[in-house]
Amino acid sequence: MPKRILQGVVVSDANEKTVTVKVERRFTHPLLKKVVRRSKKYRAHDENNSYKVGDTVQIEECAPISKNKKWTVVSSEAAS
Repeated sequence: MPKRILQGVVVSDANEKTVTVKVERRFTHPLLKKVVRRSKKYRAHDENNSYKVGDTVQIEECAPISKNKKWTVVSSEAAS
């Protein structure tokens, strides 16, 4: 089964080797027919503590690293 890859923004880098990434998805509401935004936060493994708040990163699903960490940071796009 392929691993999922999501893109989001780092909202916290306070923990050691961990970043919190906010992933936003957009969809059309089934009844109102308006575009709705929903977001979810994921904890991701950052081995070198190289990502800071505001960076746009891609995270990939992996085997559980801890109770809450099941994602690793794959790459980063240039932050604007």
